[in-house]
Amino acid sequence: MALYVMKFGGSSVGDTERMQRVARRVVEKQQEGHQVMVVVSAMGDTTDDLIDQAKLLNPNPPLREMDMLMTTGEQISIALLAMAIDALGAKAVSYTGWQAGFRTEAEHGRARINDIKPDRVLKSLEEGNIVIVAGFQGMTEGGEITTFGRGGSDTTAVALAAATGADYCEIYTDVDGIYSTDPRIVKNARKLNEISYDEMLELANLGAAVLHPRAVEYAKHNKVRLVVRSSFNYHEGTVVKEEVNMEQGVVVSGIAYDKNVARISILGVSHVPGVLAKVFGSLANAKIDVDIIVQSGVTDGKADFSFTVALSDCDKAVKVLESIRGDLPYENVTSEEGLVKVSIVGAGMVSHPGVAAQMFDVISKQGVNIVMVSTSEIKVSCVIDGSKLNEVVTALHTAYGLDAESTAFVGGPQDRR
Repeated sequence: MALYVMKFGGSSVGDTERMQRVARRVVEKQQEGHQVMVVVSAMGDTTDDLIDQAKLLNPNPPLREMDMLMTTGEQISIALLAMAIDALGAKAVSYTGWQAGFRTEAEHGRARINDIKPDRVLKSLEEGNIVIVAGFQGMTEGGEITTFGRGGSDTTAVALAAATGADYCEIYTDVDGIYSTDPRIVKNARKLNEISYDEMLELANLGAAVLHPRAVEYAKHNKVRLVVRSSFNYHEGTVVKEEVNMEQGVVVSGIAYDKNVARISILGVSHVPGVLAKVFGSLANAKIDVDIIVQSGVTDGKADFSFTVALSDCDKAVKVLESIRGDLPYENVTSEEGLVKVSIVGAGMVSHPGVAAQMFDVISKQGVNIVMVSTSEIKVSCVIDGSKLNEVVTALHTAYGLDAESTAFVGGPQDRR
């Protein structure tokens, strides 16, 4: 007997038919002799629909009330899935995040988990139940409901696996593993049998939507056995683990992209000590994450520099910069949208010079200018105009020898075993 956490995303429980498919799969796992905990997201587009409704009533809704609203989508999913499992003759009980013992910091919309006390979950398992937990939500010590941010159900699943000592944490989605790039863009993307925590963390942070970055961090820190697989078939998935066997000749493991990018430029800033600390300290205090930073040369004691933020934070970041203009005079601040960040990731890049040069060459041959560049030991990122994203990703995928002979699997009817 093993203890499993099975997490199903919104596309996997998008309607009643898919909900029933998930229920059958979960019951099958229990019938194989295992204990099962399930984490589910809101059904289909429920979260987006809730956001749209909120903004029709209030363009800037209070974060606390947004958390109150957003958690309802997952609560619908867990109750319906419990009913579907009951209809199959198995015992199931559903819990919200706070009922399952998730305690978080007091940060609405992007809370981090402080502690998990899964006593109630474990007791229900001992009683023979399949336990269903609502993803992406918890509660502060003061009793305030919080959410973990978009994609936070992955974090719920991994954290639950770590807290309960689960043998496996399986993330079910509409693709049957982790691919070398988005199979919706590159139809012959290569499915990876395994990938290291570090590579997966880079890909997730750089825009690969198959796993939430915080979930990968949690898995790495707690050595959770993480598997990504499809809810539509029984194919072997991709294992995320500490060490992987590097395939001979493969330097780049994956290509990710992020459309949620804006570039902000500050022009004509005095080139004196403390300028960058003032700018980025103010942005940090406003809870704005900054990614790539580039400073140009100095002319007449003045410098220009640019940085990227999430597109959703662009207007907020500009307002922060305008608010400090009295303390930090500058000539102008500009923002630019319509950009994407394309990145290559691979542990093999450390010992292979020329990987970045090849990336720049491939992008240039697509007639695309590179706006900004960022590198680390295992990744190179380029910010480019978003109009030729698909062509750039496809060309890079071919250039680094990642094309597979078969077509990638995305969604579809459940396979027969």
